Amino acid sequence: MHPRPASAITASDRKAPALVSVVIAAKNVKGIIDVQLTALARQDYDGAFEVVVADNGSTDGLEQFLLHHPLRDRLRMSCVDASTAPGVSHARNVGVARSAGAFVAFCDADDRVRPDWLRHLAQAAARFDAVAGGLDGRPLSSERSAAWRPLSAVTTQPSSANARFPWGGGGNMGIWRDVFDEIGGWDTSYVYALEDMEFSWRLQLRGRSLGWEPRAVVDYRLRDDLRSLCRQSFAYGRGEVQLYRDHRATCMSGRPVPYLVLLIALIAVRNPLLPVTLTRLPRGQWLWHVSALLGRVAGSRDLGVFYV
Repeated sequence: MHPRPASAITASDRKAPALVSVVIAAKNVKGIIDVQLTALARQDYDGAFEVVVADNGSTDGLEQFLLHHPLRDRLRMSCVDASTAPGVSHARNVGVARSAGAFVAFCDADDRVRPDWLRHLAQAAARFDAVAGGLDGRPLSSERSAAWRPLSAVTTQPSSANARFPWGGGGNMGIWRDVFDEIGGWDTSYVYALEDMEFSWRLQLRGRSLGWEPRAVVDYRLRDDLRSLCRQSFAYGRGEVQLYRDHRATCMSGRPVPYLVLLIALIAVRNPLLPVTLTRLPRGQWLWHVSALLGRVAGSRDLGVFYV
């Protein structure tokens, strides 16, 4: 564990930030980002905040769209070029580097923050070095996608039996800028998935606090087609292996063998060739488990560690 610098500001020393920077990593979201921007314009937070959209190489005209956006002045919005490397981690780092706030809040371009989101996040920041909030997959998703990946309102902080620390989602998190700089920002080697777990654990390994504010809720948009669902699950599976490789010595243990046996049994018995009335498992859920397993197998092969 890296010791905290003796001169570091603790959570108890914090005052309300004069400016909050909301950083949004974005790529080819011209047709959907309005939902999030409108939600940000409706925040009941009474402090000052800016919005920094970090464009990770869009080809849909996003930059010009935001340049002339009707909410540009109201949101103090800027669009910065984050196209020099792929991935949400790189984009968020660029967005933070171009921001001016003492406290930085992260949300995603395809989601929707609740009207009191920023107020609750900023209030909780007075007690913690970083803070995360809940996700709700129901309001922005179809019944089909909600059945594929059930994600009702998350009211408790995510944790796992084989992980030492809890974590927060990267699309609903805030951190003081000096703490962000201290821990080195987001790890850009996590290009597609689970960068938020790595970020949360590294923060806590540095002796910093990660709080949980269940009232700071983001409506999360679930994948609505099987191809996208499988890609996301595969990326999560591979990301798990990367996490294990990087943090097995500090805060993550391997999965027990019975877990793999039960998972393979579930995949075999509840396959979509059988009627749903027998399997009681929607096809999307089955594909989610299969894709995650394949991602872990691929990650184990590519990264040279065994974690399935």
